[in-house]
Amino acid sequence: MNDVSIVAPDGGEVIELGPARMRVLEAGDTTEHRLGIGEITLAPHSDGPPQHRHAEHDEGFYVVCGTARFTVGRDDYDAPPGTLVMVPPGVPHTFANPGDQPVVMVNTFTPDLYVQYFRDLRDTIARDGELTGPATAEVMGRYATTTATDFD
Repeated sequence: MNDVSIVAPDGGEVIELGPARMRVLEAGDTTEHRLGIGEITLAPHSDGPPQHRHAEHDEGFYVVCGTARFTVGRDDYDAPPGTLVMVPPGVPHTFANPGDQPVVMVNTFTPDLYVQYFRDLRDTIARDGELTGPATAEVMGRYATTTATDFD
């Protein structure tokens, strides 16, 4: 049996990604890799990742504060605090913060394989000094994720 995991408000692994910050709350160790959880903070007037599709995991976003803008294919949805967005495999999506206040979201991945993606992005920034679209797409590819430009 695994031990219970308790992450304090100032705990968890923090991964700085330019205008985004990921605080890993559950890396999958406690859940036998069935679930990963992070807290994303996105600076005002910032874009998230390129629109993309996951082939092997569901992703969830619960907006805690600020208003996130989710793009799903060609459609935009504003998500104020209290909104839950669940993205099944294969659905194109991204998010941004068009507002003047930071956006904070709880982000889930089932299974947890996408937690390592954020660590790899951090390592790419440390190596290259910045994160470009092609570099992000390359890292996504390691985790059964592809950028999406076709929205039929």
